[in-house]
Amino acid sequence: MYASHGFLRSDIGDVDVVFHDGLYHLFHLVLPNHDFIAHAVSDDALNWRRVKNALFVGDPGDWDDDMLWTMHVSRNPDAGPGEPKWRMFYTGLARREYGRIQRVGLATSNDLLTWQRATGVPGLPIEADGRYYESTTEEGRHWVSFRDPFFHHDPETGTRELLVAGRVKTGPVIRRGCVARYREKEGGGFEALPPLHRPGIYDDIEVPAVFRLGGKHFMIGSIREDVKIHYWHAADADGPYENFFDNVLLPKGNYAGRITKLPDGRVLLFNFFAKQEQIGGRDIVRKMLPPPKELEVGPSGRLRVCSYSGYDGMVERERTATELTPLRPLFEHEDATGRVDGDGTVHLATRSGYQGFLLQGEHQHFRLRGTLSLEGDGKCGMLVHCDGEGNGYYLSLDLIKGVAQLRAWGTREGGSVETAFSYQSLQAGYWVSNPAGPWDIQVLCHGMYVEVCINGQVLLTLADDSFSHGGVGFYTESAALRVENLVVEELRAPLEEDHQMPFCTTSEQDFDHADVGPPVGAGVGVPMV
Repeated sequence: MYASHGFLRSDIGDVDVVFHDGLYHLFHLVLPNHDFIAHAVSDDALNWRRVKNALFVGDPGDWDDDMLWTMHVSRNPDAGPGEPKWRMFYTGLARREYGRIQRVGLATSNDLLTWQRATGVPGLPIEADGRYYESTTEEGRHWVSFRDPFFHHDPETGTRELLVAGRVKTGPVIRRGCVARYREKEGGGFEALPPLHRPGIYDDIEVPAVFRLGGKHFMIGSIREDVKIHYWHAADADGPYENFFDNVLLPKGNYAGRITKLPDGRVLLFNFFAKQEQIGGRDIVRKMLPPPKELEVGPSGRLRVCSYSGYDGMVERERTATELTPLRPLFEHEDATGRVDGDGTVHLATRSGYQGFLLQGEHQHFRLRGTLSLEGDGKCGMLVHCDGEGNGYYLSLDLIKGVAQLRAWGTREGGSVETAFSYQSLQAGYWVSNPAGPWDIQVLCHGMYVEVCINGQVLLTLADDSFSHGGVGFYTESAALRVENLVVEELRAPLEEDHQMPFCTTSEQDFDHADVGPPVGAGVGVPMV
């Protein structure tokens, strides 16, 4: 997982990723200072290398001399001879206003590496229009929300609009969040329109984006109230945008989603993950970039988040059930049984109480796949990075209700009589389940990244380092479980940061031509966690 590194605390903030000529370009904020927009590149969207920083705060007196917030990079639809090929809309704050009024500015580039502010252009920076949106510090929360620009360009429909996280002027103060809408005018400049979407329930809809997939239009936005990425759908780009009974796209901790369209038609979802940590007795939040996900439209018309296929190129070895057995019971239990058929089907059962069954070997970076069938009404789940004492991750699976919960559960070093154990609920995810089953499962661990998929849908995606290696297996509690098509793929280890490489700058040798990336496998990826 990509993270920012620096003195004391330095975090990655909101992200945006552009794919061009075989290379992914990541632009991201650096917290807590918000004083520049960083740039990193990758050839696989997994391993990143920092290059020349894209943009710094303005000089004293400029409209953006305090902080830079979320950006969006896209092709210039009017690029011709003498016109820049790329545009970056970004959020800026001014010191003279104590950062209480947000505006949207523009920078341009021909090669994605060197950026110039668009200065002296009429209509820039863009401000909240008081006809439709809160635009003064006397309204609402007494600061102006007008940030997180997204340029929505759809050549087929002719759409050229700038979407912004704004707030309408009326209604309960904490319910005014909307997706503000500005149409690009012929000849330049933007015209304010009424909001594209106003749900009437949230304080803000942060980092909005609209895209077309599977013949439908989708809008994503991040909600601070539950720290999750939500989505809405519409038959037309102009809306109205509706939501399904469950419109959470990614579980808690995943935030600020951005989409990247690939030439083959795939749509990737990037975001940052907020990891809770305790340093020096203080609770802090550390932000990092997990691997992307792939978006598709399911048979019901709902968006599905799928695991990134780029991991296929990380597989070094595949082990089947015959290589992973015989099973290793975690505890002595007279009511527990486990066996493996000649075709590799694994049968596990515990009549009374709990038993864990570990596969052969220790596993650190891996992707496990299998098909589960449940017999009876008891409980089942998985053990990940588990030692012989039962310390590790416990993936609880309610296959009937469609609930997956990941917990870190083990001995607390130095714990007292009543605090000898540590039990942390890390993340929960939900799906619409067929109680009859079966259920295809995929568990991926790579570094501190953990991902769980059921029936091809990503349910859990998080970063945690409570346990880094150990046994992998399944558990049953008053239940019988059948596991078919069991495979464990060993993955190439994530790259470590190499401080000997050029870190915050690039050189002519690195990029003799702006559109040519470093060779595949040439150690592009730093820094990593």
